[in-house]
Amino acid sequence: MVPNIAGAIAGSPKLINGLVGGFQQAHGGSFTEAQVQTLLLTNAVTNGCGWAVAFHSALARKEGLSEEDVQAIRARRLPGDKELAALSHLARTLIDKRGRLDDQDVAHFTEAGFEQALVLEVILIVAASTTTNYAGSVAQPPLESMFQEYAWAA
Repeated sequence: MVPNIAGAIAGSPKLINGLVGGFQQAHGGSFTEAQVQTLLLTNAVTNGCGWAVAFHSALARKEGLSEEDVQAIRARRLPGDKELAALSHLARTLIDKRGRLDDQDVAHFTEAGFEQALVLEVILIVAASTTTNYAGSVAQPPLESMFQEYAWAA
């Protein structure tokens, strides 16, 4: 299945080629797929991209996030799981502060058990995701029927 957003982004070969590499690194990095989906869902909500919120809600559930944690992120709250909460908080903070993290922001992340160096990997995921969110908000691809149950509006 090729997501509708991929078709919209494919209108720019430069954009799609850049995103493919970024997402290959994101999905092949240090985080589990559940953790990556936590970041991607948080980014979609923070950036207000309805298509991406629905898509990543479905993928987060598929990767084992509880319905409660998915709904918390969709409502701009932190998930109950300590590690997922730290990831979600860091992603939202990176976007809200436009990358200007302070020592407390990083400490919140490392206190959940993550190495400080992984902040840089979160930046990669946030960057790729934000680009996709922006493209989705501009192109407004139709939401596939399989994601309709997770439809969301900012």
